[in-house]
Amino acid sequence: MTQHATQTGTDWLSAGGLRPTRQRVALAALLVGDGRNRHVTAESLYEAAMSCGESVSLATVYNTLRAFCDAGLMQEITVDGSKSYFDTNMHDHPHFYWEDEGRLSDAPADELEIARLPRAPEGAEISKIDVVIRLRKR
Repeated sequence: MTQHATQTGTDWLSAGGLRPTRQRVALAALLVGDGRNRHVTAESLYEAAMSCGESVSLATVYNTLRAFCDAGLMQEITVDGSKSYFDTNMHDHPHFYWEDEGRLSDAPADELEIARLPRAPEGAEISKIDVVIRLRKR
């Protein structure tokens, strides 16, 4: 990992108020070190860490991703009720889920129009809307 990626990861953690442990810095550098947004699963981030020679368990990756979400650095997108993807892009935007590949990608937000939402039930408010558009090859 480059010094720039490590510093970018450390700065990202600082922005979320998280203590920069060695494992957090390593995972943060993989996620945001090059300045690009990522959609990862815990398993794909674990594999990336292992291929870079980082000593980290899959449980630590899960816990760290949860800490990143809790700190407001990432958002979790759940597909099929059980498969979780983690997105470093915190702006409101829709996603494409590529069923054949099991991959998540950003969909153009400027092309999405939601004309009307149902009223929230008594005593509740809408906190967030997730839009996942499922795709498959023809």
